[in-house]
Amino acid sequence: MSEPLATPAVLDRLRRVRGLVLDMDGTLVLGDRNNRGIRPLPRAVEFVRLLTELDLRFCVFTNGTVKTPQQCADALLQAGFPLPDDVVLTPATSAVEVFRRRGHRRVMVLGGKGITEPLEAAGIEALPPLPRTTADAVLAGWYRQELTFESLEAAVEAVSAGAAFYSASQSPYFATAEGRTLGSSRAISAVVRDVTGCEVTVVGKPSVQALDVAARHLGVAADEVAVVGDDPELEVPMALGGGALAVAVHTGIGHARSFADRPEHERPHLDLADVGVLADLLRRS
Repeated sequence: MSEPLATPAVLDRLRRVRGLVLDMDGTLVLGDRNNRGIRPLPRAVEFVRLLTELDLRFCVFTNGTVKTPQQCADALLQAGFPLPDDVVLTPATSAVEVFRRRGHRRVMVLGGKGITEPLEAAGIEALPPLPRTTADAVLAGWYRQELTFESLEAAVEAVSAGAAFYSASQSPYFATAEGRTLGSSRAISAVVRDVTGCEVTVVGKPSVQALDVAARHLGVAADEVAVVGDDPELEVPMALGGGALAVAVHTGIGHARSFADRPEHERPHLDLADVGVLADLLRRS
């Protein structure tokens, strides 16, 4: 639905939102396929400024794992976004909670410092994907240029020996200024699952675990949160699955017809051109 079709009930719920979980790429910014050179999308900086003016809590949850949460925050600051401290969360953030709860202390990581540094800061040993490595779990993230057949083989070997398998994201693509780009987590997961038959647990969006982590970070209940994002397979399913307000925007992967053929219960509460339209709605409420 577009702005004029927003029902009074949805607008009333928007007024009662106490916190927002914002996507990054395709929602606030676009960068290149290596997550560099990010630039704000139209009215995105204005939207974030408005949240601060309205004293609405917010965080940015990106499924990207190239950068650490702090590096993502620094990039957004350099792009002109006025951000509070500790504003960015990534799948590494939610992975820490999952691994602690499940007792995983040694984790093989197919990914870079965007994953390994947060894990190690939390006291979890991050292991490179090398043959004959004993691990409690394997986590696949952004691992594009570094990916080799040997690293895939090491992951398969570890999972076959009993390690649980996790993925930062199962989204096929993410939005860049160059168009949609294939994500590495899903590709790696497909190989490991095909060979071992393992279950793939997603620690990033759209898992409800990711929403719960974000809600706790904001200090509000999940049903008091609005989740805003561009990918029809990520933010909207996560919001609906966790009882949050689902807001879709058309500045990245998704577009105005993304949900047209889906049943009502799978559609966003608000389906908007961009975050600038959401800013207009918030001002009126």
